[in-house]
Amino acid sequence: MAWRNYSVVLRLTGDHVTRSCVKGGSRWPHSFQQRCGFRKAARKPEIKKVEEELVPPHTESSESTVNRRTSTPSLDHQPPPSPPRAFSRLLKPLVFTVGFTGCSFGTAAIWQYESLKSRVQSYFDEIRADWLEKLRPQKRGDVRKEINQWWSSLSEGQKTVAGIIAVNAVVFCCWRIPSLQRSMIKYFTANPASKTLCAPMLLSTFSHYSFFHMAANMYVLWSFSSSAISMLGREQFMAVYLSAGVISSFVSYVSKMATGRFGPSLGASGAIMAILAAVCTKMPEAKLAIIFLPMFTFTAGNALKAIIAMDTAGVVLGWKFFDHAAHLGGSIFGIWYILFGHELIWKNREPFVKIWHDLRTRGGPGGGGDRGGAV
Repeated sequence: MAWRNYSVVLRLTGDHVTRSCVKGGSRWPHSFQQRCGFRKAARKPEIKKVEEELVPPHTESSESTVNRRTSTPSLDHQPPPSPPRAFSRLLKPLVFTVGFTGCSFGTAAIWQYESLKSRVQSYFDEIRADWLEKLRPQKRGDVRKEINQWWSSLSEGQKTVAGIIAVNAVVFCCWRIPSLQRSMIKYFTANPASKTLCAPMLLSTFSHYSFFHMAANMYVLWSFSSSAISMLGREQFMAVYLSAGVISSFVSYVSKMATGRFGPSLGASGAIMAILAAVCTKMPEAKLAIIFLPMFTFTAGNALKAIIAMDTAGVVLGWKFFDHAAHLGGSIFGIWYILFGHELIWKNREPFVKIWHDLRTRGGPGGGGDRGGAV
């Protein structure tokens, strides 16, 4: 496969941004723990008065500095103490991670089977559509036609990533609706101290509170989309991307439990790091460049080593601006999948596809003798 230089943002800014709770005020009830790290709605005057008596004053300069640097919702002034490190709470997320990963690759195998099965029919449908288009009078300035032409000009990778970007944009807009704040914090931020553990592991992968955070992540994903999907295929790419999002969240859970530094995390960088690591592992000699410094180029292999070294240092030294554990989990999964996972999972999907083929074609129309082979 011929490679060309890429100008990409290798620094996956702001993903899985973890905010540790500001210490102080040991009188807070434990029920406030899962909302730690975010502003609460306006409270009644009498409650506010009691809080002012209990909470020591804060300097405005330090709080404003924190709010300017964070890409997640603003921190509460006095969060509750950290919950106990109950590693038994990780059992349910572990089962969810394993089950979701298996379902992702199983669904991808079925999706590929159905895609291959429908290609012949789609070919004849396209021929008929072109014939009907010639018979119809041509319309000038048709907006729908312009959109279709633009969509047809995109590569298969760009079309796939365009759907992911659209979902991230919708979730970003939901963060701007005040009435949805509680639900967004509960389901779209991953925190092992929260009562809801499993669903946020996936939903937080599509969640961004800062526009710059989302724009940087989506730009990197768009830059690597064509190469990744030409290497893996659309169906396998989606399985790897979604599985990496859940796996990186689980690694973040384990790190927070081990260190006791609890807090919410959100963003797509864990999943994006898996895609970036997969491409860099498969083509380590590809030339990359930073978008703002295009004159400096380096190999993909060296870039991956630098990113892993930075995230490892962040985990060991306890850096808090990024969720380095989630980044590291995504990178390791991407490397493992290219070296071993593709052989163990994707190339052994044929028995499962055969079972689906037998179920689908048993006693009903639409069946056939074709089988979903490897692409």
